Amino acid sequence: MKRPTRISPAEGKLAVLLPGLGAVATTMIAGVSLVRRGQGNPVGSLTQLGTIRLGKRTEHRVPKISEFTPLAKLDQIEFGGWDLFPDDAYEAAKHAGVLKDKDLEAAKADLQAVKPMPAVFYPEYVRKLHGTHLKKGKSKADMVEQLRADIRGFIKDRGCSRAVAIWCGSTEVYTQPQAVHETIRSFEEGLLKSDPAITNSQMYAWALLKERVPFANGSPNLAVDFQAAWELARESRVAIAGKDFKTGQTLMKTIIAPGLKSRALGLRGWYSTNILGNRDGEVLEDPDSFRAKEVSKLGVLETILQPESNKELYGDFVHKVRIDYYPPRGDDKEGWDNIDLFGWLNYPMQMKINFLCKDSILAAPIVLDLALFLDLAQRADFHGTQEWLSFYFKSPMHAPDLYPEHDLFIQLKKLKNTLRWMMGEEPITHLGNEYYD
Repeated sequence: MKRPTRISPAEGKLAVLLPGLGAVATTMIAGVSLVRRGQGNPVGSLTQLGTIRLGKRTEHRVPKISEFTPLAKLDQIEFGGWDLFPDDAYEAAKHAGVLKDKDLEAAKADLQAVKPMPAVFYPEYVRKLHGTHLKKGKSKADMVEQLRADIRGFIKDRGCSRAVAIWCGSTEVYTQPQAVHETIRSFEEGLLKSDPAITNSQMYAWALLKERVPFANGSPNLAVDFQAAWELARESRVAIAGKDFKTGQTLMKTIIAPGLKSRALGLRGWYSTNILGNRDGEVLEDPDSFRAKEVSKLGVLETILQPESNKELYGDFVHKVRIDYYPPRGDDKEGWDNIDLFGWLNYPMQMKINFLCKDSILAAPIVLDLALFLDLAQRADFHGTQEWLSFYFKSPMHAPDLYPEHDLFIQLKKLKNTLRWMMGEEPITHLGNEYYD
């Protein structure tokens, strides 16, 4: 990734395409509508409310990120997407039950304008969902071509100058890269043969990359995290990011675990369980879909604590993760954590966390930020994996010879230093020794 000499201006309309118009996507669209009208506050969004320090502390330069970087404005966005149910975004949002009626009614016209395109959906990858608003094709290659036509048609019909896409669809069954995922040629041959190793999310991602549309993966699916997708992203000069939005329990882990490590406090075990009643919870009742989420969640502690380098403190801890579908909760997710830690002279201690959160309320600003930052990255001619956006993901994508960085505070430094570097400002190390010379 080279420092840009020029960033193309954010001119014209930006299409934000959302595979999956469920609770997360519709909550985000409604929120943007309310913020545009001055009836909502974009809490949780770095692109809207976040600030960035520039230069020395004595300079007192702390603009908003939106003032410092040439991001697209909210009134430039046109929303579109696909779903396996035909409901427009208003009906889908009512069904999701996240937002209050007064907020839905205020955003009703904008939500009703977002009507999903028929979805590419093979049910063997998401066994708990059964939709009717589906594309038909003789092969997976044909499905990709239909998606490409959708993308071109939406951009043309809405008068957009460019597009980005954020996967907001369901968690698929756990898969790992196979021979079909090794090269562009092998993948496209696999599409022609409707290879069963090619999932729904991979078909969307492939269509978007072929159309040079930046893509972020908000699920643990193997959507673009394989060699052929990396090769296509480089060849097409398209920015990609992922995977799996970091919202509730994992967000807490990436805040607390760095604190324990920084104070050299030991860990015996970390037990986590969630109850969730929305569509995501229903999908995760399937063991193979849960396995994909479990792998995404389990990698966090091991990477932050680095037990191989800190054996006395973290060499033998137990990490358990559970998710239970509990319909009465709807989108109100509850995460319980029991942390068994130890301190001076190995004396035991415990920490209990009970995080009652709204899953889509936490995810909505992530979707917005990723859309605006990916658009910025594309206009700066960044392509391939955007590791600087790891801040938003449970299982951040990274170069093959690296390990991911999970520490939330390091991720935020990386994000802000990338913005400083992109805009010609000096990265901040926080060394500060010059103040005391």
